[in-house]
This record gives sequence, structure tokens and C-alpha cells, in this order.
Amino acid sequence: MSIQQDINVVWLKRDLRTQDHAPLYEAEKDELPYLIVYLFEPNLINYPDTSERHLQFIYHSILSMNKDLSAYNRQVVVFYGNALEVFQFLRQKYRIKKVFSHQESGIQITWERDKALARLFKTNEIEWHEFQRDGIVRGIKNRKGWDKKWFSTIHAPLIENSYHKNTLELPDHPFRLSDDFKRQIVEYPAPFQPAGESNAWRYLHSFIQQRGFNYHRHISKPTESRLSCSRISPFLAWGNLSIRQAYQFVRNHPHYERHKRPFQGFLTRLKWHCHFMQKFEVECEYETLCINRGYESLKREHHSAFIQAWETGMTGFPLLDACMRCVQKTGWINFRMRAMVVSFLCHHLDQDWRAGIYHLARQFLDYEPGIHYPQFQMQAGTTGVNTIRMYNPVKQSQDHDPEGKYIKKWLPELADVPIVHIHEPWKMTEMEQIFCGVRIGKDYPNPIIDLTESGRKAREKIWGHRKNELVKQEKQRILNVHTVKRNRKKRT
Repeated sequence: MSIQQDINVVWLKRDLRTQDHAPLYEAEKDELPYLIVYLFEPNLINYPDTSERHLQFIYHSILSMNKDLSAYNRQVVVFYGNALEVFQFLRQKYRIKKVFSHQESGIQITWERDKALARLFKTNEIEWHEFQRDGIVRGIKNRKGWDKKWFSTIHAPLIENSYHKNTLELPDHPFRLSDDFKRQIVEYPAPFQPAGESNAWRYLHSFIQQRGFNYHRHISKPTESRLSCSRISPFLAWGNLSIRQAYQFVRNHPHYERHKRPFQGFLTRLKWHCHFMQKFEVECEYETLCINRGYESLKREHHSAFIQAWETGMTGFPLLDACMRCVQKTGWINFRMRAMVVSFLCHHLDQDWRAGIYHLARQFLDYEPGIHYPQFQMQAGTTGVNTIRMYNPVKQSQDHDPEGKYIKKWLPELADVPIVHIHEPWKMTEMEQIFCGVRIGKDYPNPIIDLTESGRKAREKIWGHRKNELVKQEKQRILNVHTVKRNRKKRT
């Protein structure tokens, strides 16, 4: 029987980068050789929030890391297997002393996995060192002092990772990627933002150098935001960049003072990013239950045809349909449009938020659980705390896509509809439809609901439910947990 070699393991999750990386830094400091591993876990791949585009982005982020690490004879070793099985295999092959990883503000299934691994590590005297991610604090009960801690973390010096030559022989293992799985992830679709650390920096550089100068003006515009927004959200979601790297790069750049308004707005949103992740870290029930339990009693009729029309961009409301087709093709729409499509599903279509939450999770290339679920519930109006925003898709279209450029790009069947009718094509006469080469009700659907009537019913329903006693009790609990109490001095 061969003698097992002592090693450490760096376990990558949503931290696919080589710099500002605490687990890799600590592994380098330790005297033992170490493996860097990423696990494609079937339990997670088969979960309804995961899609092929996520796996493709992850795989190509790993390829980017391996390109940078190759100079040090290092690479990320990829396994296809559930975490408990993979670590049991590694434990049999090596004598694992320490595991280094970032904490993960994930869904319930990843939390249960981590608890099972913690038991395995403890039983086998393996030290598990988990590092804080992006200022998210584990185990807190309220927000007292959170802002100060966040700024302290974000302004702390970046970790400058350096690497020694690897001498550890990489393990042969049975958890290889199958040919079928490889075929899914090896090719990377051109409409998606390219993955990896170098691409993350390329996007951030172009944002600060010019693209972001109109950030504050274009943030709500579905077309203009595709250029003027930072577009680094996928890189943050999968950890090609840390929040700290992005924050310090923009804040310390010479262009910050010259264009303070747009770039300060961007920095504020980086903090909001972590604010919502902290909510989810404290209560991952955001995924499956109304965070304000009083809304569990709000009755809605499940309407499969409405949900299918919403998912496929066939509701008859052009801007909304353009957004749903765009996100399916490219993996990204701006925040205002995300809020609109969720609001429409939950308020105008009167559907439970859970009917759409996994569909959009699969569409978003930048899917981050800690952002997705709290934001979805906020737009669905089920927190009992936030202002209920009921977006009218026609008004949003008129305000943010006045010439219908975005609509015509993503709804080619409406390409020849004049501007005067592009927001409400169902109002065209039959003769006008013939001239435009589109028949409403055949080539493009009529609206599936009466917007005025659905809005009236939704307002009565959602606002009326705020009087529910449990809603009011839960509102106070949520405020105590997720907001900071500020003492206001009385004016004299």
C-alpha cells in the first residue's frame, strides 16, 4: 500500500479568478502542495435554476484561469461529481490537511451540501478555512455596523496573488467530464458576453475609459444601457472579478473625478449588490417562500398560457416581448427591464412569483442567487416593506424606447410598423396592418390582457393585502433584520 501524500485543496465556487483571491493566497503561504479544484455537481446542474449558458461561462472561465496558471505548471482540476463523493475520493488518494474556499451565499441545496462536507471534514480532521466574499458577513442577525464593515472590506488592500511552480502530480480520477457534457459546454455562443478574468478587465477598462460617461443617463434605456452600463455583472456573479477590485479600480481612476456622477452611481450599485446578497445570506428562504409570510395567503390563479406567453415573448406588449426574447438570446437585459417583466408577470398577469423565478434565473448569464431572489420578490411586491412598483409596459416603451429601435431589433415581425403605432400595434387598422406587412393576432399576438383592467385589479389586490395583520407583523421583523436603525435628531 502506497503512503498517502499530505496536501491542501483550494475549492473554487463563484470565485473563478487568479487575483484578489484569499483561498489561493493562503494555500500558497502554507508549506504543503495543493490542488485547485472545481466541481461540476450533478445535483446542482439538474436543479431548476441552472442552465447550459451558466455551465459554458464557468467552463470558459476555468480555461482562462488555466491559461494564466500554466506558467506555474498549475491548473484547475475539473471534476464531474457531487462534492461529497469527490472529496471522499480525494481523501482516499491523499492525506488532506486543509481545504480553502470562499463562503457561498447560495441556495438551500448548496447550504445543505456544505453542512454535509463540514461533517466529513471534521470526522477526518480536515481543517476547512472559508473566507468572506465581497463584504458579505455570515451569521449576523441584523445590520448593525454592517455598512462600516463593508466599506472597511472594500477599501482594504487587494490581495496580490503570486504562484510557485507546482510539483504535485495531478490525480487520475473517475470523475471525468463525459463527451455529451463536453459538447454542451465547450462551444461558447457568440451572443453571450465572453467569460474569464481577462475579459472582465477588458469590459471594466472600456467602461471607465468611455462607455460609462453616460451611465446615469442611459441606465434605464433598453438599447443604450447595453453600451453605457458596466456589463460586468456576469464577471461579478461567477467571480472573474471581486467587488473590491471593481470598486477600487473605478474609485481610484483619473476619470472618476472628471465624471463623478455616473461613476459614483456605479459604486453605489456595487454596494447595493452586496446589500441584497447579505439579505439572502441571512434568509435563503427568499428562493422558495414569501419573505413576508403574510403574502403566502395571497391567492393567485395559475394560468399556464399566460406564463408560456410571458416566457416566449408573445404577450402582445412589444417592449416586454422584446425583453424576453433579448434575454433568451443574449443573457442580459438592464435592471429597469428586469423589474418590468417581473412586475408584469406578478401584477398584470396575477401569477405567483415562483412561476417565473427559475425561468429568468436560467436566462440570466449573470445569475447570482443573492441578487436574483430578493430582487424578484421586491418587484413582485411580497416583502411588505418596499414600495410596490407596477410598471406599465406601454408607458415604459414610450419613455425608454420612444422610436421603437429596441422593439424592432428583437421583434422583426414589427420592423415596418411606424413609430406612432409601435408601442400599441393592436390599435392599427386592418389597412395599416397590410401596409406594414403584419397581421395582429396572427403574425404578432393581440395583448393577452386588458392592461387598464389588470392594473386596477392588481392595485386593489396587492395594496389591500398590506392590511393583513401577519403582513404588518412581518414587515416590522424584516425592517429589524435587514435595515439599519438611524436616530434622527429633532429639529429645533
